Amino acid sequence: MNDEEEVWRRARDGSGEAFAELFRMHRDSVFRRAAAMLDQAHDAEDATAVAFFELWRRRRSVRVVNGTVLPWLLVTVANTARNQRRSVNRYRRLLASMPREETQDAESEAAGRIDAQILGIRLRDALATLKPDDAALLVLTTLDGLSVADAAQVIGVKPGTARMRLKRARDGLKADLGSEHPRSTRYDAEGELA
Repeated sequence: MNDEEEVWRRARDGSGEAFAELFRMHRDSVFRRAAAMLDQAHDAEDATAVAFFELWRRRRSVRVVNGTVLPWLLVTVANTARNQRRSVNRYRRLLASMPREETQDAESEAAGRIDAQILGIRLRDALATLKPDDAALLVLTTLDGLSVADAAQVIGVKPGTARMRLKRARDGLKADLGSEHPRSTRYDAEGELA
């Protein structure tokens, strides 16, 4: 048994110190793989963090290859980076598809920016009125591109339930964003009325 196998055994048993040691062993290699796939260093840092989070979360089922978890980490960070890139590309396509008017002057440009900020605030507030699982369904399907069935599995509900909750969430957002007086119902982290 090599040193890493012993460290991994302790990490699998729940040792935070052993997991930190694995992080120190492999963070540079994992970050380099992410940085090679992503444009921004902070995106590569995020992908690296996700890979190590998944290593911890799935530590009971991770497959060790030749006494090291590095291959598993490299595959995971590559998948994470690809997902991040797809999300960014979807967001850019969405922005590019939105109708735009040519700005005539600085005043109309400033007014447009203010309108966009107000819309962002209203969207944030409208999302806050949703139950956390409903908001998660909306984000997973709309921004992350997951199917309703996959998103349902992530939050732990049946696909039919997810479809119903997603429709209700979309209808609520449409009502909030189309109204001058959005709903004020808010939910706490457990999904209970606040």
